[in-house]
Amino acid sequence: MQVDFFGWLGQALGTVIRYIVDGLEWFFSLFAIAGHNFLRGLSEALGMDQSVISLGALVIGLLLLVAAIRAFLRRSIVAGVIWLILGLWLLSWIIH
Repeated sequence: MQVDFFGWLGQALGTVIRYIVDGLEWFFSLFAIAGHNFLRGLSEALGMDQSVISLGALVIGLLLLVAAIRAFLRRSIVAGVIWLILGLWLLSWIIH
């Protein structure tokens, strides 16, 4: 009788674990699909390739523009113009 009880207990525990894993897979796949759709929409709207290198270049270009704005706020015109030219050059390179 003990073998049947432990067999049933193992099967019940396995079923519960399976439902938990399936639920977590469904939950995290929603985030993966949402992230994929967001990046696809962003790259289509900007007219750029959907790759890690292009997205990394986009982030770096935006950071260069932020550096230009910060330089202009510090009243450093030369540094602001340099950062602005670099940022716009990089963004124009990746955006078709």
